[in-house]
Amino acid sequence: MPEGGASISKSTHNGTAGAGAGAAAPPGAAAAPPGRRTGGGASQAGLLVTFILGGLTAVTPLAMDMYLPALPEVTRSLSAPAATVQLTLTACLAGMALGQLVVGPMSDRYGRRRPLLVGLVTYVVATALCAFAPTVELLVACRLAQGLAGAAGIVIARAVARDLYDGVALARFFSTLMLISGMAPILAPLIGGQVLRFTDWRGVFVVLTILGVLLTALVWTKLPETLAPADRHGGNVREALAPMRRLLADRVFTGYMLAGGFAFASLFSYVAASPFVMQEIYGASPQTFSLLFGLNSIGLMIMGQVNGKILVGRVRLDKALGAGLAVVIAAATALLLMSLGVFGETGLVPVAVALFVLMSSMGVVMPNTQTLPLMRARHAAGSASALLGTTSFLIGAIASPLVGIAGEDTAVPMAVVQLASALVATACFLGMCRPWKTGTSTKGGGV
Repeated sequence: MPEGGASISKSTHNGTAGAGAGAAAPPGAAAAPPGRRTGGGASQAGLLVTFILGGLTAVTPLAMDMYLPALPEVTRSLSAPAATVQLTLTACLAGMALGQLVVGPMSDRYGRRRPLLVGLVTYVVATALCAFAPTVELLVACRLAQGLAGAAGIVIARAVARDLYDGVALARFFSTLMLISGMAPILAPLIGGQVLRFTDWRGVFVVLTILGVLLTALVWTKLPETLAPADRHGGNVREALAPMRRLLADRVFTGYMLAGGFAFASLFSYVAASPFVMQEIYGASPQTFSLLFGLNSIGLMIMGQVNGKILVGRVRLDKALGAGLAVVIAAATALLLMSLGVFGETGLVPVAVALFVLMSSMGVVMPNTQTLPLMRARHAAGSASALLGTTSFLIGAIASPLVGIAGEDTAVPMAVVQLASALVATACFLGMCRPWKTGTSTKGGGV
């Protein structure tokens, strides 16, 4: 397969195709550069390529969520406290954050395929090593390496999408990716729970290693290069990092980036704390926890499709994002009040309902906090994707240990982190992006 120009044909379409008569283009739907698609759907990129990109974005939930039902078992197996075991999540997140800062600019300079394949091979090796870690310290180190390597799939999948799409089509394509990658949070805990019926937590990493090998083979044989040599950035490291500096100087881009990062922290506080909250506090079995986790992921996936199929092209993306953040705040407030006992003693069902509402609203928040800033980065998709991913994972890595700071017997820290993160995300969105100013988000960043 040639490393050179893009082997997916790129034809230009109207930015509001399929949006409905009279529908106003959402913020960011400026005229697309020649050769970049602004309308249509996933079928234009080819279903196989779309599924591959979905698989790459699923690397994170697979690495995290298959492991979640085993967290209590890891604490017993390695004789480690819960807060230390949660550092295995933090290490993986931190690795993904830092890795994206390296891989993003590399993909702008060398193309998408080569950095992606190197990252995937390293990810497979690190995941295999996790299965044999004899101590929690070594497991944390292996998870850090796993995160560093897994960053390639996350950042390059977004960059490839930006290579192929713009405007309305980009928003719709991200919603399509959420539908595909959303299957990972549904299936991963279920698979992890079933694996634990036949083996211990180490077997989860063996399964992850096998899946990594299959994805690497698929990328090697089927994913074409989407960044032509003429569009790549040359020069030294300083010149490669210049687009990042320009993006960070863009107030609106930075506002969306921070809003997405803190929204992700609210989501990840649930990921880190829910195994202990559901199983240790409310007595759910690993299988019940897996089912509830999968149900929440279905809600997220459905709302992602509502965003892509109904809202995009009819409602300004800023308005959809603001509404999604408002629902997150409401759900997190309800969880905090229940955790504090304001409503008396609550069981598993009310808490599960509030978490379902919170997670479902992320199906609107997350695609738009990726689409809106990427629309401002026409010529540095890899660098922009790296900044978005790094910010989200670093903030998530900080939030992860905070949810266990009061031990395993209370859900208050989880609810506090979720609410505080959602409030900060909303403040960044309103204070820096200023969505009430018409045209603010339709101006290209010129990067």
